[in-house]
Amino acid sequence: MTPREVAEFMLASQGDKKWLDQEVVVMKIRKECGEEHTYRNGNGNWAISKQVLAEFRKLTADSHVWERGDRAWRLRTERDPPGKRQAE
Repeated sequence: MTPREVAEFMLASQGDKKWLDQEVVVMKIRKECGEEHTYRNGNGNWAISKQVLAEFRKLTADSHVWERGDRAWRLRTERDPPGKRQAE
């Protein structure tokens, strides 16, 4: 699978939920899309490749923001400034 296809898989994995948990989706990617799209970060946790994340950002620029404390993406609300990728 290409990074774009994996990013599309991530988005489809969200379904009708408002949140997309990074820890859950990274394991789905490893199982369904291939381990090559993930890596262990400096803390020893599984993470999503930078190429996949770049494609995911392109797909969701207007629809999602990253909640750092929750380690999850959520649907953008009217309180989120336009163009802002990370919630405050």
